[in-house]
Amino acid sequence: MKMSMKDGARHRSARAQEAADLVKGRHAVLAALESERPVNKVWVAEGASGMEALVAKARSRGVVVQFVPRSRLDEMASAHQGIIAQVAPYAYADLDDVVRRETGFAPLVVVLDEIADPHNFGAILRTAEASGAQGVVIGKRRQAQVTDVVAKAAAGALEALPVARVANVAQALERLKQAGYWIVGADVEAKVPYTEVDYRGPTAVVIGSEGHGMRRWVREQCDFLVSIPILGRVQSLNASVAAGVLLYEAVRQRS
Repeated sequence: MKMSMKDGARHRSARAQEAADLVKGRHAVLAALESERPVNKVWVAEGASGMEALVAKARSRGVVVQFVPRSRLDEMASAHQGIIAQVAPYAYADLDDVVRRETGFAPLVVVLDEIADPHNFGAILRTAEASGAQGVVIGKRRQAQVTDVVAKAAAGALEALPVARVANVAQALERLKQAGYWIVGADVEAKVPYTEVDYRGPTAVVIGSEGHGMRRWVREQCDFLVSIPILGRVQSLNASVAAGVLLYEAVRQRS
């Protein structure tokens, strides 16, 4: 029986959703098992070493563990390190949940404007969690969403750090300003060095895309535009590196 175009599209959508619900790699799977996120099943490569603790953790949670040939995992995902877990779809937080979240540190939020590379997104999540941020805010369009690639790059941070997805990033910044946050945007052409801004109060750090930086209406919401010195021939830093520089300047000032 032939598959209609609508059935084919539905089938591709189902496969894409299934892939988005896979967490791969030892650190990412461990973080998923240690979180409150439901884990449906874990696949482990036959003969893979050092999996005993992960298998025991999964079984203690009542998760089905299946040992399969490594080729089976290769078909499911790349760079899996011998283990893949199927988890419930990622539940994005509301912006207000991020604003209200208590971390024990001064309020700090990361806002991303069209970061399309999932590896950059995952690396930013990892740095944001490490620096004590309350959460990360992303847009719904032209922005990498939470996938297995992002989860692996985040190395477990995704299970400890809420991500809020909003329809309009500029409006989200306005909401943060109303909540008492100062908005600091990274801009390669800014005249103010990133070290000359006070990050000790409630702060939202905005990182734009590597291609064109922040969009105009996002830039206009910033209280401060700051630059990171570029001494070599490259024109700008990787987005995740820029985020790390600004976030750890906030950590330095708050220590």
